[in-house]
Parts: sequence; C-alpha cells; structure tokens
Amino acid sequence: MTAYRARLTEIDIRRLIKATDADERAAAAHKLCRSMDKADLHDEDREAAQKILRMLAQDAAELVRRAMAVTLKSSDLIPNDVARKLAADVDSVALPMINFSPAFSDEDLIEIVQAGSPLRQVAVAGRPGVGRDVATVLAEVGCEQAVRTLASNDNADVAEAALGRCIDRFGTSPEIVAAIAYRQVLPLSVTERLVELASEAVREHLVTRHAVAPETAIRLAAFARERATVDLVDQASNHADLPQFVANLNARRVLTASLLLRALARGQMTLFEHGVAELAGTPHARAWLMIHDAGPLGLKAIYDRAGLPPRLFQAYRAGVDTWRTLQAEGADTSGDSFRQQMLERFLTQRPNAPREDLAYLMERLDHDPAPIKAQISAAA
Repeated sequence: MTAYRARLTEIDIRRLIKATDADERAAAAHKLCRSMDKADLHDEDREAAQKILRMLAQDAAELVRRAMAVTLKSSDLIPNDVARKLAADVDSVALPMINFSPAFSDEDLIEIVQAGSPLRQVAVAGRPGVGRDVATVLAEVGCEQAVRTLASNDNADVAEAALGRCIDRFGTSPEIVAAIAYRQVLPLSVTERLVELASEAVREHLVTRHAVAPETAIRLAAFARERATVDLVDQASNHADLPQFVANLNARRVLTASLLLRALARGQMTLFEHGVAELAGTPHARAWLMIHDAGPLGLKAIYDRAGLPPRLFQAYRAGVDTWRTLQAEGADTSGDSFRQQMLERFLTQRPNAPREDLAYLMERLDHDPAPIKAQISAAA
C-alpha cells in the first residue's frame, strides 16, 4: 500500500508540476487529494501530504485550489494554516472550507464572521456544529440570512441571550421568528417573546411543543379565542404541574365545559380529570375514582358537582366510554396515534355536542375525515 501510494503521489505530482492546462492540474489535484484522504497515513506520510496541500493552496489556478477545497472540505487532513489561507480566497474556494472544515478554531470562525461577508457568515452559521461563542457573535453581527441559518441549525449551541439578541435585531422577520420557534429546545423566556411575534401557525407550534406560562396561553384568547382553546388543550400536556395549570385556567374563567369536552374527545383524560376536580372542589384522587371506578353513577355525580351543563352529559359519557374501550383494547393512551383513534371513535358515535365543538374536533383530525364528517352532518 505504501509503495502504491508513493507511485500514485509521484505520478500525480508530476502531472501537477508539468501540466500547463488548469483543467488537467485540477483533475490531478482532485485525484491526489481523494487518494490522500482515504489513505491510512502515518505521521511521516501525513506531514508529506500536508506539504503537498500547501503547494496546492498556492497554485495560481482557482480551479486547482477549488478542487482541493471541495475534495477535502470535511477532512481532518488539511492543517489550520492551509484552511485559513483557503478561507481568505475567493468565494468558490473559501465557502466549502468555511462551511465544513474541522481545521478551524472558534477564534478563526469568529474572525471570519466579524469580517462581515454575508456569504461567509451564512457558511459559518450552517456548519455541522457551531460553538456557543461563535453563535453569540453571529447573533450580534451576522446578516439576516446568517441569523436565519443559525436559528435553523439545531447543531448550533445558541445561548438564551444570543437567541434574545436575534429577536431584538430581526423580530419583524417572519422567517427568523419561525426558524427560532422550530428549534428543538427553547428557553421559556424566548418562547414567551416569540408568542407575541409569531404567525398563528407558528404560535400554535410554540404552545403545543414548548412550555409557556398559563397566563401567556390564556392571553392569546384576547385576539384568537377559538385558536386559544386549541392552544390550551395542547399546552396542558407540556406542564408538569397540571393541577396548577388547571387552577390558573379556572381563576381566569376559561376552564369551560367546551374546553373539557374537547380535551376529553382528544384523549386528554388527565386534563379532563383535573379540570373536573378543580370545578368540583375535590381532590384529583376522588375525581379519578368517581370517573373511572364508581359504577355507572359515579361520573354523573362528579359531573353534577362540577356544575357542568346537564345537556352535555351524554357527550361526556361517550367520551369516557370511548377512552375506556380503547384502553381495554391495549391502545397506548399517551401517543399521538391515540388522539387520532380517540377522535375518530368519538365522532362516529354521533355525540350530542354543540356544533362548534364538533367542528373544532373534526378540524383536529390528522387524516381525511370525510366519512366521519358525513355522519356528523347527518346527525346535526
């Protein structure tokens, strides 16, 4: 293998030296770089390879330098001095290196960002991994596209303060607000700010996937009452302290019969239990017993004590019975697929529920609910 590598290197170096045509030298450079990157190089071989790379980095032909940059953009073979030299080259050579090369230190990347080239800032922001210090500088001085790319990069370690700075600078940009909102992890303070800035679709994602204070979710009702109800039902599953969440809803008079029916029909049994317990002024354990383990009259007794409308009792009865049936069939009551099953099974029973609640529930179906809609329309 060593002899073969030596022959290949000698042949291609000769081509690089003797060829006057840039295309031929670029082809030789590509072949040589690919061979070196795949080879199992010992320290001496590695040092020799890096000398060749330093020579290639000084080739007068842009095509040759680009061939090296593209071929070795993700390789650990390129030394830091060569990487820095290529990063200062024309964009066609620099961008692949800046975007991928592991040869750069955080200090190198910060220097590139601070130099101010938008294309190079975007390349840094989209790297397979972005350190916290680099992300902070991007948030502070990066162009709009670079900040958007950073926010979309879940492999970027972006501090809470840096996310806040992104919102300070570009909070009027729907694209950047959405990019931040769809990050896998968001601090509560950032979520709270985004709720005020986001579109309706992004806002729903925020309150469904990230924890927000109950007061924030309730505040949405001031300008989107129906959508706020969706938010409150979904948001409940994000809160570890569900009794406190429900108590806050009740204190603000939004723990309504409609909200509890919608929650039950979507399989949110725990929210329903705590909601009934709160309205009935009884401990959750007792409410649970009345709902699940007190015979056919238990649900009616706790329902009446909670002051829920008598005309809706049969709809609630259908919801509880549907939940029990699915649980007995072995369904995982905590998964998203269960919500779909629960909705479909509940709606096909033609529950005697208000039309606006039925419309809401059908809207929440993930798949084509045409057969169910037809049944509901016929029953209405």
